[in-house]
Amino acid sequence: MGAGTELLPELLAGLRVVALPMRERFRGLTVRETALLHGPAGWSEFAAFTEYPDAEAAHWLAAAVEWAWTAQPAPPLRDAVPVNATVPSVSPAEVPAVLARFPGCTTAKVKVAQPGQTLEDDVARVAAVRSAMGPAARIRVDANGAWSVPEAERATLALRPYGLDYIEQPCASVPELAALRRRLAGSGLRIAADESVRRAEDPLAVARAGAADVLVVKAAPLGGVRRALAIVAEAGLPATVSSALESSVGLAAGVALAAALPAGADGTIPAAGLGTAALFAADIVSPALLPREGALPARRTEPDPALLERWAAAPERTAWWRARIERCAELLA
Repeated sequence: MGAGTELLPELLAGLRVVALPMRERFRGLTVRETALLHGPAGWSEFAAFTEYPDAEAAHWLAAAVEWAWTAQPAPPLRDAVPVNATVPSVSPAEVPAVLARFPGCTTAKVKVAQPGQTLEDDVARVAAVRSAMGPAARIRVDANGAWSVPEAERATLALRPYGLDYIEQPCASVPELAALRRRLAGSGLRIAADESVRRAEDPLAVARAGAADVLVVKAAPLGGVRRALAIVAEAGLPATVSSALESSVGLAAGVALAAALPAGADGTIPAAGLGTAALFAADIVSPALLPREGALPARRTEPDPALLERWAAAPERTAWWRARIERCAELLA
């Protein structure tokens, strides 16, 4: 019997499941389902993607328990964190409208390698972002592991003229990332690992293999703020915090993680990928945790009861999430 079983009645007592519409299709989703939990420290979010198996989703539940059932996981080093704009796989003409949702952001992460699109589409989108943001902005691209090593090399060299901060998860496996990093040696192009950290049995394997220059860490998939901080410390690599497409409730834990990370060697704080509430057409926090002057405040958030009712998921979907929580609680260490 898992340690979470004793806590299960409390988890289910405060359970609220919502279905939030997206502004554009993102990660294949037009509606984001997520479960909200209420504990002694406040509200938390259990938002493991529906296709994830229970063993993986249990890490997300552990993070939700940490945030709502314990005190602040780590002392903040700052009261706000800079964030990047997130540009879905939209047409170049749509880029300015997307960027307008991220006021004050001077870094953008651009989705590339999306199904049904070409490298030419990616180049045009990145070029539109550079044109809209100007020469001083930082641009990151995220392929979600979609490229082979030769495809990734060709794509990153095609995108290089637009000045890339880094290429996030260009290939799926750690050996592929290591091979690509060797091929790109001397090019000035950095590789960031996301899925190879948050979905790996060993999140430190990518660092040991010398397969990345930057870690992308997410509080929920890694089991909470404390564990994410420990992974970054042991890896010894620069880290960027990102979201897992949560509502403003879940994003608050991500901001706490970013606020607790030490500054880089140059004294700067990398822009976190936590401005993603701007991708939602609705939220359950009012006002939503949206970028202002390119940053987010480090604070807990609470859902608005009226918005919980407005965006409540169908009863059968609430039953599905309830059963999932019961199963995942059995797996908590």
